[in-house]
Amino acid sequence: MTSEFFGSSLRGRVFTAVKYLTYLLLLGNVYLFLQEETSSLEHTFTGAMSLNQFVQVFAATLDTAAWVVLLLLFELETSVLDDEKIRGRVKLGLHGIRLLCGGAIVWAFTGYCAELITLYKVTPMEAWNGCAQLADDWSLLLTLDEYEPLSVQNCFVVADAALRISDFNIVSDADTLRATRYLAWTDVINAAAWILVVVVLEIEVRLQLRGNLTNAVLDGTRYLKYCLYSTLFIAAVYWGFEGKFLDFYDASLWLFAFIFIELNVFDWQRETQGSVESGVQI
Repeated sequence: MTSEFFGSSLRGRVFTAVKYLTYLLLLGNVYLFLQEETSSLEHTFTGAMSLNQFVQVFAATLDTAAWVVLLLLFELETSVLDDEKIRGRVKLGLHGIRLLCGGAIVWAFTGYCAELITLYKVTPMEAWNGCAQLADDWSLLLTLDEYEPLSVQNCFVVADAALRISDFNIVSDADTLRATRYLAWTDVINAAAWILVVVVLEIEVRLQLRGNLTNAVLDGTRYLKYCLYSTLFIAAVYWGFEGKFLDFYDASLWLFAFIFIELNVFDWQRETQGSVESGVQI
């Protein structure tokens, strides 16, 4: 089965080119998140890490990498491969990779949750003079996953009301910590919404392969996806207003990429209906 939504014209070729360029840009985001999270690691887990700590630090990198693979699997099943080829070992292989990606996405979700919980484990540093701690390797929280070494230029920010985050040598003022918690909540909500999106799409793909993806089912899942995509859009806008450019850019790309997947599913379902109506077995 190949996508015919935009036909074989120049418009269709441009559509395909833009689609795969979007996928390539998303792959590049894996590297960008890895850079960002590696940088934050210098201020958090500086020694040996457990697996749970690893996923807390690299949640966005793991999440994005797993989603890119999952996106390509959806592209294969809904646009590239003919239905009759998704059988036997090919089907088992696709489902096996999807299962691994799903596990990685859920694991990354626990990392977002762990980071959120960490931001609520704070200790007031009473009578703490930040400018006297410059030689003790302390860091100042700027925003989510962003820190800078405590210095003469910034120590005054937490001189009177410092809050220590967990057992890290990281301090913050109340306003910055509150804003950072909002961003962490956005990460958790965004990740949960994407998990629900993939569950809905997985249901559609499986029903389609069995020939049971009816208009009634599509109508039911469409309203659910409207709510989920609206949540994801709001999260992207919030990141933009808060100056989290990479998160805003990544979220926008993902929403754009899933437009293609949704068109693939629609075209696939329309093609199947046409085959059934004409008496062709797929």
